[in-house]
This record gives sequence, C-alpha cells and structure tokens, in this order.
Amino acid sequence: MSFSSQLDDEHNDYQLMTKIDNAKNVLHLLKAVNFRDTATVFASSNGLKVTVEEAKCIQANAFIQSDMFQEYNIQEDMITFKVNLNVFVECLNIFGGSSTPGITPALKMCYNGYGSPLILLLEEAGVLTDCSIRTQEADDTLDFNFCNTGVINKVIMRSECLKEVFSELDMSSDVLEILMSPDPPYFRLSTFGNYGTNHTDIPRDSDMVENFTCTQTMIQRYKLSLLRPSIKPLSASQKVSVRTDERGFLCLQFMIKTEDNHICFVEFFCCPEEEGSD
Repeated sequence: MSFSSQLDDEHNDYQLMTKIDNAKNVLHLLKAVNFRDTATVFASSNGLKVTVEEAKCIQANAFIQSDMFQEYNIQEDMITFKVNLNVFVECLNIFGGSSTPGITPALKMCYNGYGSPLILLLEEAGVLTDCSIRTQEADDTLDFNFCNTGVINKVIMRSECLKEVFSELDMSSDVLEILMSPDPPYFRLSTFGNYGTNHTDIPRDSDMVENFTCTQTMIQRYKLSLLRPSIKPLSASQKVSVRTDERGFLCLQFMIKTEDNHICFVEFFCCPEEEGSD
C-alpha cells in the first residue's frame, strides 16, 4: 500500500485498523447483504462479521476473515458498532466507475471505539479519498441458534442451479415451499400463485448437486418476500448449502470467491411460516 506515512502515523493507535490492497473484495461481500439501510459490525481477531436483519425473521451475515487483509490490528476482544450500510457501500464504490484496468483501489479502515466514526481511506493511482461515516451503538441481533448438530437435511449445489430456479419462481405466490427428503422427489421447490401450483424438482444425482444428506422428509413454507434478499449473495457465489433444522429454520450458506481467490462465506437465515409441517 502507498498510503502516506503521515496518515499511517495519524491512525496507528485506533482500536481497529485494517488495510487491504483490493477494496473490491470487501465491497462485493457488503453488496451481498445490502438489503437494509443499516448493519451491525462485529470485529474480533478472526475478522469482521457484518449482520443485516429485517422484520425479526431474516438475518444475513457476511464474514470477512482477517487473513483477507494485508494488515489487521484490533485492540479489544470484540468491537461492535452500527453503521449505515448504504453509505459504507457508496464510499467503497467511489472509484468503481472509473477504475483503471489492472489497478484496484486500496483501503485503510479505522475505528476508535464507542462514539467514533468509521474512517475509510481509499487510494487508487495516487488519488486519495478520505471518508468518515457516523456510527451508532450496536443493537442486539437475533440468535437463530442454528447449529450443525440440529441440522436435519442438507444439500450443497452449484449456485447457478438454484439461481436458475429462483429466476423462474412465480412471484405472485406468497410463499415458497421447500421439500427435502431421502426419498423422491428429494428436493422440490413449489409456489402457489395466480397461475396455479408450480413444482421444480432437483434430483439428488444431478450434476449440479455436490452433496445430498437428508435424514427425514420435511416440508416447510417460507415467505417469498423474505427470501428475495438472498438472491444477491446467490448471484455472487459459486456454491450454496441449503440446510434445515428440526424447527424448520432455513440456512443458506453461500461460498464466494474474491478477485484474490480468497474463499468467503455469507449466511442467510429465515424463519418458517407457522403452517409448515413435517
């Protein structure tokens, strides 16, 4: 990075300071969860978790591991704050429309604790931009208590398969019904719209399916409006893991590869409709 030594000296005592040579890697992950105005940022020695929630029914988490950064320094065990996600994304995208081929914007990010702004220093081809984003005290976030030991069914597939299915959903339907079963039809997505009932089956032996682990038949319905935000990370990912637990809660885990070939993950949790049944 070629940030001036003056700026380095000015920000080297911050509670959180990170540097990354390619700000687009952070930008792409934030865009994947950018369906609400605000987000809660959790910073630890492992990296950053950016959490976005809506209606106390869905939650998306973008994980930006510490090893993605060329420098990652944190002075506390855990730092949390709330930030305007729209502004965050806009700042990171300052050079987005005029980037020189082969040159990527570098990012230095600093935060000095409760009440302090989030400072972004972006540099590309010698041009330096300084952004200061107001932060707020972090709200309590939902705990979906979704653990591997409670997972009943899991399907891992190539994202392009599920993306194609989602693009053909009948959006006049209020719900998406998901059937996962060790028996045929194995994995079925259904809508119930103005033009009738529509089923899409994905065979367990499909070339698009990498892993199929279903232990019992479960049929659950989810509000289609709540699932729409998951299309963003789905479009950015290479693989997606679809999991349900014994309560019918849905977890979509998206594997995203950055421009620098780092493997990152975005998780999306959704509560079922009450009328769902096993």
